[in-house]
Amino acid sequence: MRGWLDAANGTGQTELTCRILKLTEEAGEASAAWIGLLGQNPRKGVTHTREDVAAELADVALTALVAIESLGLDAQTILDTSARKVRSRLAG
Repeated sequence: MRGWLDAANGTGQTELTCRILKLTEEAGEASAAWIGLLGQNPRKGVTHTREDVAAELADVALTALVAIESLGLDAQTILDTSARKVRSRLAG
């Protein structure tokens, strides 16, 4: 995905900024799906399912991984390091 975005949009600071900001857009969509699942908007009622929420959360995760790669870092390594840090907190 990073390669596709690089080819389409370039790799400058503005593009990197947009990729990082895209996380907030995706998080907002996940929030909207959760609100839709709960039916919190009386005008709309229940509009989403748990699967919709999960799909939006997956979009958040994927967008974060692409942003990490766009920083010139290996997303798998960063994710593994973060997971180890969390596991060590849980164990201690």
